[in-house]
Amino acid sequence: MTTSLQTQLKYDVEVIRADFPILQRRVNGHPLVYLDNAATSQKPRQVIEALVRYYEFSNANVHRGLHTLAEESTEAYESARAKVARFIGAEPESLVFTRNTTEAINLVAYAWGLANLKPGDHIVLTDMEHHSNIVPWQLVAQRTGAQLHYVPFTPEGELDMEALNDALDLQPKLVAVVHVSNVLGTVNPVEEITRKAHLAGAKVLIDGAQAVPHKPVDVASIGCDFYAFSGHKMLAPTGIGALYARRELLEEMPPFMGGGSMIRRVTHLSSTWADIPTKFEAGTPNIADGIAFGVAVDYLQRIGMEAIQQYEQQLTAEALRLLEAQEDIVIYGSRDPQRRCGLVSFNFKHVHPHDVAQILDARGIAIRAGHHCCQLMMRRLDVAATARASFYLYNTVAEIHAFIEALDDVRKVFGIHGGR
Repeated sequence: MTTSLQTQLKYDVEVIRADFPILQRRVNGHPLVYLDNAATSQKPRQVIEALVRYYEFSNANVHRGLHTLAEESTEAYESARAKVARFIGAEPESLVFTRNTTEAINLVAYAWGLANLKPGDHIVLTDMEHHSNIVPWQLVAQRTGAQLHYVPFTPEGELDMEALNDALDLQPKLVAVVHVSNVLGTVNPVEEITRKAHLAGAKVLIDGAQAVPHKPVDVASIGCDFYAFSGHKMLAPTGIGALYARRELLEEMPPFMGGGSMIRRVTHLSSTWADIPTKFEAGTPNIADGIAFGVAVDYLQRIGMEAIQQYEQQLTAEALRLLEAQEDIVIYGSRDPQRRCGLVSFNFKHVHPHDVAQILDARGIAIRAGHHCCQLMMRRLDVAATARASFYLYNTVAEIHAFIEALDDVRKVFGIHGGR
């Protein structure tokens, strides 16, 4: 299967894996099988080298100096912004660098939400949301008097579009929705959601943390007002992310933080702001990681996001096929790999997922176990936690098989029989 898959997609996973030093290590005496990509991805040598190269040869602050190092650093940083913006179909002026998706959503909540929401206004969220797209809106609602409404998902793990239509009848000011669920892998119809929300007079924010690393994303085609995502889930370092926002909204929004760089003029009593996106980037930015973010985008584009998406769907299909054959395993979300991104959440019927993760770790297999910062979803699923295996461009079919075989270790430890 591995050979035919690679021939079909002209996708040489072994060449890709050679770029990732960490994949060569052993864990507990076994080759590392890293299946926790929805939490963070591993980094290719090209990204690691970009960080070292910056600090060795160009380290200087950006936007301020006239000397050679400062000009080189500024050019590299702004070039990275342009790359990341083009990657999602945006203009550089519409892309603000942040630390991560969470900070990007908080920026919108405080800079747009506090300025535009008032008592009686409605904010529509979903039961699929990560806490980073819930808690900021709870805090803003408490301060503004706005009301929160949640759209449920169906037993098949897809957003209840009829319930969304009912919520839109409230004429909300904002609809905030995840593009891809980090628990179910569900790909939400964000173009349709955005179109309907705009007809109801709402602005639309999309949490794209699990989408941008795994599938082509074009914010112009989606039509959303805000789109947030993180670099560390798409081969870039931790501590760098981005917010896309429509230019006119960024122009209208007040700054999120005050300080150096984001100002045009300061007097004793007031200040005026720099042009966007600098207005939202107070202080010295995360220069090195921003530059490496651009290198990560280069890496993904060389492979091609369509090829990455197809390859991950094949991995997901194989994982689903093998897990469905296990009588003592419960799978959450759609069984159709075409309707989800590359992850599978599951549980043994009588084993806590934390125990599953620890037993698999003894074999060098890294998965995630817990509520995945989605406690609302866990309540809907009527579980405390799930185990989650998540895949990326460097995983292999052989690793999927190793993961499935290691589940027998769980059965041995807990004396479970007849799992297959």
